[in-house]
Amino acid sequence: MNMMLVKSNRQLLDFVGRYVIIASEVINMETKSIILELRNKHEMSQDELAEKVFVTRQAVSRWENGDTVPNTETLKLLSQLFDVSINTLLGSPRKLVCQCCGMPLEDAMISKETDGSFNESYCKWCYADGNYTYHDMDDLINVCVKHMAGQGFTEEQAREYMKDMLPNLSYWKDHKELEDGGAFEKFKQQLIDEFNALNIKNMPKVEKLNALVGAYVNIAYPMPNGSVVKLLDDNATYLGNQLESELGDGHCFGILANADFLMVASYGKDGAEPELLLYKKR
Repeated sequence: MNMMLVKSNRQLLDFVGRYVIIASEVINMETKSIILELRNKHEMSQDELAEKVFVTRQAVSRWENGDTVPNTETLKLLSQLFDVSINTLLGSPRKLVCQCCGMPLEDAMISKETDGSFNESYCKWCYADGNYTYHDMDDLINVCVKHMAGQGFTEEQAREYMKDMLPNLSYWKDHKELEDGGAFEKFKQQLIDEFNALNIKNMPKVEKLNALVGAYVNIAYPMPNGSVVKLLDDNATYLGNQLESELGDGHCFGILANADFLMVASYGKDGAEPELLLYKKR
């Protein structure tokens, strides 16, 4: 065997070994600081944290000293306890991107499973309550183009960018296997039919519902008694849309729904002077 090749391979193995050790040390350093910061933020002692994730106080101390990293199951418990992703707990070694729409993901945007655990593959808009919210690529492109246009993109550029990028994401490669037999689309159509059956004056016919995170649509409505009330959960995902009034006066209708209710509101430009028109249990 070529002695130079053997020497080269040994050097490569030594380099890889050193790299793995260094990478592990970096993760430990990041994780120890993050766990300490989160524990202090939630005003917990090491004993209290240990009790909540079923370990000893000494184990917590070793994490915070950088001696060890929590195992996978404990990371899941810490993730739920502190409401941060496992990626964040490990110092964000991966750059998370929604595998449906391509959006870079931060913890506040990451979707969750029905048990409250993070699904680090998707954003809240594309995966909600255990359901994939987009089954048609053109529907997703139409929604994204509206948000991208004017942010350094023309509408045409945004559309072309999405058409080139989306097919490379894992959801669109595998979405036929991930489909639910059309159940979610049937549910959306049922909601659309219920909105249209309300026959609200000057509100155009509802044709589409999109996934909307509560924090972005949770408007405060004035009540007759003078109080101001928000009706939504900032962390939940709803189905809804914004429709321009048929009067052409600049006013819009905001519609929102989930399995429990239908809601219709009206407002002016940028949500000015909101008025709750209807809140109906389903």
